[in-house]
Amino acid sequence: MRQLSDKEMELVALISNECTTPGDVTTRLKNLFAGVLENMLEAEMDEHLGYEKNSVAGNNSGNSRNGYYSPKTIKSEWGEAEISVPRDRNGTFEPKAIEKRQTRTDEVEKRVLAMYAKGMSTRDIEDHLRDIYGIDASASLISRITDKIMPEVVEWQSRPLAGVYPVVFFDGIRFKVKKDGKVIHKCVYSVLGIGMDGKKDILGIWISETESAAFWATVFNELKSRGVKDILIACHDNLSGFANALETVFPKTENQLCIIHMIRNSTKYVSYRELKAVMADLKEVYGAVSEEAALYALEEFKDKWDSKYPQIYKSWEANWADLSGFFKYPDEMRRLIYTTNAVEGFHRMLRKFTKTKTNYPTDDSLRKSIYLSVQEISRKWNNPVKNWGMIFGQFTVFYGDRFTEADSPS
Repeated sequence: MRQLSDKEMELVALISNECTTPGDVTTRLKNLFAGVLENMLEAEMDEHLGYEKNSVAGNNSGNSRNGYYSPKTIKSEWGEAEISVPRDRNGTFEPKAIEKRQTRTDEVEKRVLAMYAKGMSTRDIEDHLRDIYGIDASASLISRITDKIMPEVVEWQSRPLAGVYPVVFFDGIRFKVKKDGKVIHKCVYSVLGIGMDGKKDILGIWISETESAAFWATVFNELKSRGVKDILIACHDNLSGFANALETVFPKTENQLCIIHMIRNSTKYVSYRELKAVMADLKEVYGAVSEEAALYALEEFKDKWDSKYPQIYKSWEANWADLSGFFKYPDEMRRLIYTTNAVEGFHRMLRKFTKTKTNYPTDDSLRKSIYLSVQEISRKWNNPVKNWGMIFGQFTVFYGDRFTEADSPS
């Protein structure tokens, strides 16, 4: 049982006196909450005027109390309660405990943000609050509530990061955003890092209409300015301009293309009748035990299929330098880095949260929605990736000289 102080025990006794049901307790808490707010408002008025109620110091002071406004209904997690808000004769008193047009407490704001995070539109939230809680909240009020988190979004996007990340995944997901009266497609680029403890973390999100070396250089430099000194392996789906920018900012980082995306792109135009055979022969390439064996299998693939599908061999040959790096690693490391599924899985969850949003009015509204979704989704990321103890040991064999003692898992 929780230990309470003497003051807390007195409060418990006061609340529970004559209470026989949970509803009685809720009513008592509601009235107590209203009384506390009224006391806070009276204290604020004392501070505003510079003297306490009924004090002679108020004589000829130029301002004084002038009764109360009409009773104000406050909605809290315990229900509705009426409070009296004091007013001054000059009309200059601006209460902070409950602002003039405020009729709800932080609990309702939490509900609004939770619903917004789950992809509900402002109209849906408005209807939900009215139907479930009996609260009238306009779309503009809901927008103002969600706007309050923008400083939090900015702080999150600029928070300090770890010095070393063994693996970082990069991928994009498209959303519709209004611009100059038109709805256009913009891409949200997510950066998902695997830390030294093996746990996933969204390092940041970037919104852009296009991707280029200049864009990726901006992303990498921001990561660097937030404390990232080294990324051992960067995994992505052949993003435009990515490799050049990566080499400029993080020259030691190994660039690893997603094998699964290469397979999808390779089989895009293969006839259904021959798809199974082409897939089987490609597996001989990416499933080879070594790079030498993989190159041999690739040449065999060329001899067999080049007459029908020459673009497949050309694509694998052109990208081989960024595809073949994973062959030198053990199976556990290979399974971690040969696909960008970690960040794609995050995007699938993100799409579930935002599926009811047809478009966003501004980039900031999109940022708010993505940020709140990140907070919801990442709550379940409490454990390291599968076999991390073994994988981390393998990383130390290949990259031990780039680890520092401070970056090692405890």
